[in-house]
Amino acid sequence: MMLALEMYRSPAKYLAAKAVGGRIPGILTGPAAPLRLVTINEPKSDKQGWARIRPILSGICGSDLGMVTGHTKMYFSAMVSMPFVPGHEIVGELLEDCEDLPKGTRVVMDSVLTCAARGVEPCDSCSSGRFNLCDRITVGHLKPGLQTGFCQDTGGGWGNVMVAHRSQLYAVPDGLSDERAVLAEPLACAVHTALKAKVEAGQSVLVSGAGAVGLFATLALRELTQAGRITVVAKHAKQRELARAFGASDVVAPDEVFRGVRRATGAFRLKPEMAKEFLLGGVDVAVDAVGSKDSIDTVLRVTKAGGRVVLSGMPSTGADLSPVWFRELELTGTYASSKQEPNERPAFETALEIAARAPLDGIVGARYPLYRWREALDHAQSAGRLGTVKVAFDVRAS
Repeated sequence: MMLALEMYRSPAKYLAAKAVGGRIPGILTGPAAPLRLVTINEPKSDKQGWARIRPILSGICGSDLGMVTGHTKMYFSAMVSMPFVPGHEIVGELLEDCEDLPKGTRVVMDSVLTCAARGVEPCDSCSSGRFNLCDRITVGHLKPGLQTGFCQDTGGGWGNVMVAHRSQLYAVPDGLSDERAVLAEPLACAVHTALKAKVEAGQSVLVSGAGAVGLFATLALRELTQAGRITVVAKHAKQRELARAFGASDVVAPDEVFRGVRRATGAFRLKPEMAKEFLLGGVDVAVDAVGSKDSIDTVLRVTKAGGRVVLSGMPSTGADLSPVWFRELELTGTYASSKQEPNERPAFETALEIAARAPLDGIVGARYPLYRWREALDHAQSAGRLGTVKVAFDVRAS
């Protein structure tokens, strides 16, 4: 038996969160949260290539919060199996040998449950190394689950024990702290975003949002591309400070975006009747790291004709796509990370290297045992305002 936080299906709580969560934020991690601390059976690792892992630290990410607070689209409901234990940003210790990885090895995990993990013939995406685009995430010997942390059979990082397949695992280098290693998964996503953005030498980039997604995207863009001016939209003081430390050339507040981009690029500003302003000209590439309607609207309206817009934050509501049509914008999404990135390396390998050298001390700003899960989620909900980038569960303390 083990202790775990378990997500369960509750249409009533989902509707309550949707109805009043915006007006009473505390209800989202209180009475309306479809989450419970339980004692359950450990997941099994009896299939070839699978092993048990004891999580050490497990991060709380935006998709986790969206799931708990009812903001995640029902689009994803066919790709999960409930009840499940959340948690896909983990550093943990192998409890048994896993092929070439001996018991006791510290590991991080690419959470996507691909054809290899499910024991089926590889789909076209998996065959080409694009594991994040696997078409078999609901079949095989596992119950449906797009990732570990959304699948009933695997457990997740918000529990004392979970299981993972060898294809998901990367050994943590000696000397890399747990606090840095737990950032490998979001850093790998940022590596994928930076390379998918296809920034050419000297091009201007806007990153909208300075939470973990936006800050790590900024870091990866500066580390892996020859971007020229990188402008980051940041709401809070600590976010502005970190954006500069991670490579931003300029940092602007949300209400300064149009003025800042216009000043940096020499674009022309237009103000339609009864509609939002937009620019003729603008940045070459924009990355939305928020997913809100306002953020997506903004990046679409400040990107130059023929430019590229990358959706890195999970979109929550609709946006006006007129600029995509009128300015012939290239619109693309980024989900998780790939085993075969454009630099011909797995994103996790690059992410672990960045984790070792980047200024990441203090990025995990708070750690909570599982039994303090409501405090942890409340903190994560208000992380930007509180000057925190990443909140994590210290599973060992649970």
